[in-house]
Amino acid sequence: MVALSDASIATLVLVAVSFSFPCFLYGAWIMIDAEQVTWGVLTHHLKFIGTGLALTTIPMLLWMVPRLFEQMAGAAAIHAFLGLQAYAMLAFGFTGIVRVFRAKMEYDLYHDYDEDVLLDEIGTDRMQFWRRRIRIGVFGYTFFWILAYVVGISRYVVKYF
Repeated sequence: MVALSDASIATLVLVAVSFSFPCFLYGAWIMIDAEQVTWGVLTHHLKFIGTGLALTTIPMLLWMVPRLFEQMAGAAAIHAFLGLQAYAMLAFGFTGIVRVFRAKMEYDLYHDYDEDVLLDEIGTDRMQFWRRRIRIGVFGYTFFWILAYVVGISRYVVKYF
């Protein structure tokens, strides 16, 4: 079995994480462009978002986290902090996603889309709050992801070039 060098693994991680961003952008575009968010639109969106999250999360869990404590200083600490903030914002947004998903499933709006049923009128009186949480979470995740990505690229360039 051939062992890959640290630089080779870092390059593979860089490529995987870099490919996740177009997945996120296209996944977002699917939802923005859709006039009606049906089950098909939602699952198509989730295929790209799930792929983007996998391309970011798997390298993080298998390569970045195990090496974190041996290099926890300077840019590595900033990179880890920003990445942690990104996932915290994702968790924050997920609390809203679950509520909206549950309400739309209860009213069968993914299968029988009804333009007369406004999302703010279903579920609880706090639907606007949950939708706001989704927006904040998605924006926050994207913001901190980009910052962590820039720091990660900088670390890669300094360490391997």
